[in-house]
Amino acid sequence: MVKNINKIHIIGSVGSGKTTLARNLSSQLRIPHYELDNVVWMRSENGDIRRTEQERDNYLSSIVQSKRWIIEGVHHNWVGESFREADLIIFLDTPYSIRNYRIIKRFFLQKIGTEKSNYNPTFQIFKRMFMWNKNYENKEKPEILKRLSEYNTKLVILKDNDETKGILGGERS
Repeated sequence: MVKNINKIHIIGSVGSGKTTLARNLSSQLRIPHYELDNVVWMRSENGDIRRTEQERDNYLSSIVQSKRWIIEGVHHNWVGESFREADLIIFLDTPYSIRNYRIIKRFFLQKIGTEKSNYNPTFQIFKRMFMWNKNYENKEKPEILKRLSEYNTKLVILKDNDETKGILGGERS
């Protein structure tokens, strides 16, 4: 069990369980959580607007400089500050087939309105999620693991969200 964890970075592919894990940990530990997609995009009823790199980096920096946070997302090229400042980095290495199943399940739940989404769940985005998942598995995952190797002392690789119980103690999931 790890003590004094105030800053957690969760990274993994679409459908890996990042957001669910971040929400659960946020509730259990009473630490605010942030989705990196919402750092990249300014959400609006009239459509999302991509922040400039400077705006995005400034926003991330303001989060990272706070005392307690949980940050989750697939992004890895511009989040070095978050990796450095994190007390714990959780790499969700959920199996590819499970991620594909979750992409399908999420899409249908969003379309019938039982699951909230930060974006309009169109069929085009649905198809892109499968492309992102495949690209992640073949290209990004090895890059991320290489990048995270310098943080081995605070890196935990999980195949399933339930494995957080062993890290944080108690009935965490």
